[in-house]
Amino acid sequence: MNAPRLRTRKLDIRNGRVDLSHGAGGRAMAQLVDEIFREAFDNPLLDQGNDQAAFDVPAGRMVMSTDGYVISPLFFPGGDIGSLAVHGTINDIAMAGARPLHLAASYIIEESFPLADLQRIALSMGRAARDAGVAIVTGDTKVVERGKGDGVFIATTGIGVVPAGLHLSGDRARPGDRVIVSGCMGDHGVAVMSTRSNLGFETKILSDSAALHGLVAEMVFVAGASLRLLRDPTRGGLATTLNEIARQSGVGFRIEESAIPVRAEVAAACELLGLDPLYVANEGKLVAVVAPAGAEALLAVMRTHPLGRDAAIIGEAIMDEQRFVQMTTSFGGGRVVDWLMGEQLPRIC
Repeated sequence: MNAPRLRTRKLDIRNGRVDLSHGAGGRAMAQLVDEIFREAFDNPLLDQGNDQAAFDVPAGRMVMSTDGYVISPLFFPGGDIGSLAVHGTINDIAMAGARPLHLAASYIIEESFPLADLQRIALSMGRAARDAGVAIVTGDTKVVERGKGDGVFIATTGIGVVPAGLHLSGDRARPGDRVIVSGCMGDHGVAVMSTRSNLGFETKILSDSAALHGLVAEMVFVAGASLRLLRDPTRGGLATTLNEIARQSGVGFRIEESAIPVRAEVAAACELLGLDPLYVANEGKLVAVVAPAGAEALLAVMRTHPLGRDAAIIGEAIMDEQRFVQMTTSFGGGRVVDWLMGEQLPRIC
């Protein structure tokens, strides 16, 4: 993505479209990078114009994560592919208890994609990064022939630093540990579905896409060693996340349906669409597993943060060689909450 600044006629952002020359490595590509990406992501490391970023790293263990974003539609209530790429990568870093430092971003753009939409995505991405206090310091741009890219795809890599002595991992859940969610389940998936296939709902449902590292920092400060692990329930939702943790830790989970926060409008939309909110993606929520003695204090501090106001204890880890996630339903019955089979919501992130 890095390139020297050029002096030439400005891009026609309003009416122009991406063409193959914008990915060919020449003047047109440099201009696209300069006028769209560099202006949107502006920071000293990016402005050096190198093909990499060199920076000092504070003490602690390094954490790195990479992800790809292919969501359809590109713009949805509460966000877009640009802000989602920033939040999703930051959150993967934050689930290790890390402070995110820098991001790298790679764009794969389809020929004829509108420049105005590309700029809108880049500006959103830059704004999300600045709001989170994280810089996009390097990247790359490629253009593919029309019909081979579906608009734009974004791949991101993030790095962060975990403080000394902190170790959060999916294999650390123990029987008796409490399970806490930071808020209402299913908002992101239903928001995306509301813009797909001309579906509409009487109540506007917004994506929960948000950077969670600020909330995580407060949780780590209060819970300390009693905090076993964190996970963001994205694709596959809460149900798949708990099954992943159960497999890693060799435990089961027993959760209470009545304790799981789900907005009434999300529940109604899921019923209309034949979906289960437990399997619907989230992009601004987390699942925490914490030792029993620290659960109430952790819950209290989460509820003081804007991204944790609706936090709730929803169940506990149990001894179970089968590693099942069992749920007591609102009617007093029971069911096994199994792995997601197939793809409930395609192209959700």
